[in-house]
Amino acid sequence: LAAAFPELEIASVGTRPEAAEEIHDADCLLTFGAMMRDEIFQGARQLKWVQALGTGIDGIADSPSLGNEVVITSIRGIHGEPMAEMTIMLMLALSRDLPRTIRAQDRASWQRWPARLLQDKTVGILGVGLIAEKLAPLCKIFDMTTLGITRTERPVAGIDSFHGRDELVQVVPELDYLVVLVPAMPKTRNIVDEKVLAAMKPGAYLVNVARGEVVDEAALIVALTEGGIKGAALDTFTEEPLPPDHPLWTTPNTIITPHLGGFCDVYPEKALPQIETNLRHFLAGKNDQMINLETR
Repeated sequence: LAAAFPELEIASVGTRPEAAEEIHDADCLLTFGAMMRDEIFQGARQLKWVQALGTGIDGIADSPSLGNEVVITSIRGIHGEPMAEMTIMLMLALSRDLPRTIRAQDRASWQRWPARLLQDKTVGILGVGLIAEKLAPLCKIFDMTTLGITRTERPVAGIDSFHGRDELVQVVPELDYLVVLVPAMPKTRNIVDEKVLAAMKPGAYLVNVARGEVVDEAALIVALTEGGIKGAALDTFTEEPLPPDHPLWTTPNTIITPHLGGFCDVYPEKALPQIETNLRHFLAGKNDQMINLETR
């Protein structure tokens, strides 16, 4: 960006305190919503535009101190492949108990057990958007039955049947895997709650690569500890970074990854064209022509 826009003064920061210090005179901010806190926006005196570096704008749009006059844009259309690959990896890791293998390797202990196949299992995808469009066909490669759970039914390759979000409790008893892809918003907060977890099969797995707020973490800990479900793979959490003393670190049959879903080796080159387009429009005073404009 510095090479493409030599007229700009660009400050790169790595911590929230640094961001709070630099934002005083900033006209625009590029950030991931999960990294933000409202107190950072409290010091913004002339902020005009926030470019979310991911799809989600939670942590930005819901900040009380961010004025309504501030334009918000996001990155769209580049997360399908990395998120779908991450989800398949987590499903395989759960079904083959990969953490157990790694722990045995650390002890130089030769252990064997039968793997559980994805083949002929049923997966429910909660939130059928652009990521699900990439994930569903991959699930079909493994000969899985794939159910879409969403607000709006639309043609998506690889989805065998659709169900409304209001049917979630009725649908989850059929599932071997529940994959959560819904964005964080008031209507989806704790959408996977105690009732949903109680309705799942004891042998079922939960995979959350969406946002921590959409899963009731306390209810999930109980379900995993008491054997209500078989296991979970979690990439996102209500509080990030996940505190070292958080009980999820030691909850049985749980895989923890540090919000890696869309993070990949080619992310900058995929995201930068959208950022550069928006930056050119912003500098030209043509905010209405910016792409992926978000509403609040």
